[in-house]
Amino acid sequence: MLGAIAGDIIGSRFEGGPPPPPGFPLFHPDCRFTDDTVCTVAVAAALLDGTDMAGTLRAFVRRHPDRGYGGMFLRWALDDAQGPYGSWGNGAPMRGAAVGWLTEEEADARDLAALQANVTHNHPAAVAAAQAVAEAIVRFRRGDDVAAVRDHIARTYRYDLRPESALASSGFDVSAAGTTPAALAAAFEAEDWEAAVRTAVGLGGDTDTLACITGAVAEARFGLPAPVAAAARDHLAEDLAMVLTHFEARVAAGPPGTQAAGAMHLPSGSGP
Repeated sequence: MLGAIAGDIIGSRFEGGPPPPPGFPLFHPDCRFTDDTVCTVAVAAALLDGTDMAGTLRAFVRRHPDRGYGGMFLRWALDDAQGPYGSWGNGAPMRGAAVGWLTEEEADARDLAALQANVTHNHPAAVAAAQAVAEAIVRFRRGDDVAAVRDHIARTYRYDLRPESALASSGFDVSAAGTTPAALAAAFEAEDWEAAVRTAVGLGGDTDTLACITGAVAEARFGLPAPVAAAARDHLAEDLAMVLTHFEARVAAGPPGTQAAGAMHLPSGSGP
């Protein structure tokens, strides 16, 4: 999950702009964690503690209100009575990295990815994108070859993941269906984590979200460089860092059936 957070922080200073120049510094005084990190950590907290997903998301957003949330999502977060609003945006795949680390089977990953997406982004394209990201993480964690993962995701979710297609458009498409293939292709085509995130940021536009998704998947494939991990941690608020520490301990404890089993049992109120 720290790979997703690092990608968000690295991409934050270029959000909404043109592609940055090659070789840009990964971390810079203008970098910060955005709504992507807040929501990623909130989903992890809900999965770890078995708390209500919607309530947990709202609580984290309210603690960190000025992090660049989309207007519809922020209205949802500030209104306890509002339910899912049919969003097809890229918030669902962006915030679900923890699902891929707290599950061992694809079916479980798909179920939990849908659960976290459906509290807000209950459009089929957004749910499918969240499932694709979670499933890619699970498959890389178990050691699947990149060609096999790419072919499975392309076939299952009907994404064109050829780099000449997925990486050809700009990064200004904020739809789940438009963002996810590009972010996945960046992770699939790279030789290491840093190259993957540089490719994602190099698309311009919604750079923090592209790099967040790419960083999440690339971490499962390559691991995360120690200097990147340390720099990303240094950018986190205390409450976010505490959840990250809890999450890493749970992942290190082993698969469901040991200490991680609690992550698989959410209360019925966690959904929409």
